[in-house]
Amino acid sequence: MSTLLLVLHTPTAATRVLGGQLAAGAQDDAIEGVDVRVLSPDATTADDVLAADGLVLLCPANFGYMSGLLKDLFDRTFLAVGGALGDDGGGTRTDAGGGTSDGGRLPWALCVHGRYDTEGAVRSVESIAQALPWRRVAAPLQLLGDVGDDERAAAYELGATVAALLAVG
Repeated sequence: MSTLLLVLHTPTAATRVLGGQLAAGAQDDAIEGVDVRVLSPDATTADDVLAADGLVLLCPANFGYMSGLLKDLFDRTFLAVGGALGDDGGGTRTDAGGGTSDGGRLPWALCVHGRYDTEGAVRSVESIAQALPWRRVAAPLQLLGDVGDDERAAAYELGATVAALLAVG
């Protein structure tokens, strides 16, 4: 059985709704063989991330950046989960022979909610994630303003998509 870890920072009504939809999608009855774990960023450890076969992150956009709790998660776990920076400050992944490798990279996706802008938050998460042994499997879901039916459906679909990828193999 695969494990999908949902790291959900949900301090607002909108992010709580989106987090619920991500979890519901990941646990869709049509998807079998995936255990879904839901944690807040402050409760998530490096061991939780390392034990996961896939990851979905949710955070609000705060002042043009990811939420502080999500940044704290990265700060606490970066090296332990395999983070590496090259001489140019960019992410680097190498295999045992010294060549670049995408093998074994953790599939991940991101959902960001903001009132006015999500670009800075997405950029900040992706700049860190590119230095981790992760591979993005869906475009970032960037949602602004009130959460209606379309936004709920998009969050549900993102959760279901990542879970389905893990169920397939």
